[in-house]
Amino acid sequence: MDEVSAQLHTELRSSVIDALGSNRPVLHHLNADSSWLLQIPKPHTALTRGGRYYFNILIDPWLSGPQSDLASWFSQQWHATESKVGSIAAVEELLRHTEILASGLRLGKGRKSNVDEILENGETTSFIDVVIVSHEFTDHCHKDTLLEVDKDILVIATEKAAALIKSWSHFRQVLETPPFGAKDLDWHATSIPPLPDWVGISRLVSKGDALYYHSAVLIAFDNGQNRHDSVHGEDGTEDSEAAEALIYTPHGINYESLDRVATASPPIRTLAFLHGLHDISLGKAQQLNLGAHNGLKAQRVLNAKYWVGTHDEVKRGGGLVSWFLKRKVISVGDALEQERQKERTNDGAMENGEMSDVLQSFEDTHWIDLENGESKVLL
Repeated sequence: MDEVSAQLHTELRSSVIDALGSNRPVLHHLNADSSWLLQIPKPHTALTRGGRYYFNILIDPWLSGPQSDLASWFSQQWHATESKVGSIAAVEELLRHTEILASGLRLGKGRKSNVDEILENGETTSFIDVVIVSHEFTDHCHKDTLLEVDKDILVIATEKAAALIKSWSHFRQVLETPPFGAKDLDWHATSIPPLPDWVGISRLVSKGDALYYHSAVLIAFDNGQNRHDSVHGEDGTEDSEAAEALIYTPHGINYESLDRVATASPPIRTLAFLHGLHDISLGKAQQLNLGAHNGLKAQRVLNAKYWVGTHDEVKRGGGLVSWFLKRKVISVGDALEQERQKERTNDGAMENGEMSDVLQSFEDTHWIDLENGESKVLL
């Protein structure tokens, strides 16, 4: 076992044991920026003899090398710190070890692992089920990293990103991310084949954002392990089709655009909300990342159990754009204190009582700053 494999094996073991004990999803931060891996335990009805225990979703993988938009003289960036998971091969190794540990813990020592049976049956050697690309920009749609992914893996990407990926002629199937609520507010409508019927992937868009810059990816799932006791339908009874969700918005999404999640039917409980803290703008012309204050307001709408920081890495930059970037680094504590100050001074910035709702909504939220290579079981 090489050094990377040994490190992943050691760091993951405790997380896998916890995840298996609770049968809950696991979120892995693959780098210091905005590349993620979400592992969702499959429903009991979807488990087959020799099959895998987890449905694995890879999000915006940029694991090594530089990224450049338009031209290097215009914009080029590098990760400030090397990604702990530096290649798709390392991702596959991580997933393989997870499945081996899952088999050992469930079946006991001496039993053949599901990994062995998968390989013996001649099934695909990739453990990635789907890749999600949130934007066409190369820090999200990184060609060199994506070309390392097996060509048979499903890719779901926004319209421009999908067109770009298709132009590489590498993947067999690239689908455009459907908008959530295009026809109705039922998450089942976003379970587009070949996704399993218990997983839906869709896009949320900020109102008036024609370029879809301030948008979000909504991953909804119902694997039979929904732990939210207060998810109810319109008649007040518990809704058996309620889903949990991870909402990923690397640049932030205007909080008003999240109302459709709160009014979804069947209900959606936001388990994890991935939204950065840094307020980043391109001079005075363009707001890029919306930052902590927008995140607090979004949390009032979503009531997510976990708020996880993303896309806040201060990368090494070059090119013309780097001269005009302005970054305000705001911690959750600072943002909350500023909101309290506004409430105390009653400066009229928002309607009376709304700030109290913002602050109150954060009381039961777990803020998590997952470092490069860290994992979290989402209980």
